[in-house]
Amino acid sequence: MAAIPTSTRSSLSQKLNTRARERWPQITRVSTRFRGSFAYVTAQLPDGDELPLMRLRYGGSAHTWGFAIYRASHNDYQDSWLPNGHTAATPEDALDTAASLYLTDPTVWT
Repeated sequence: MAAIPTSTRSSLSQKLNTRARERWPQITRVSTRFRGSFAYVTAQLPDGDELPLMRLRYGGSAHTWGFAIYRASHNDYQDSWLPNGHTAATPEDALDTAASLYLTDPTVWT
């Protein structure tokens, strides 16, 4: 598995926080922790709660990442498809998909 370069880690966090500010007022901040080739993404909510959203898998490109949704019912991550039928996406599209499920905003699909 490819290790995530430091510059890619930084740009991923910036991209996710920028997208959250643009599209998700329910999210005050996105935190990202890294382990091996994975980035685990958690939303910080206005009341201080943390909401795990997804896991991204680095495959060598900072633009396209493998996508796994967080399953609260199992406390794990499940490789998943996006609305376009793909299993990989830009970080912004992955955030939109996960946030739309957990924050109940179906307009992201249209």
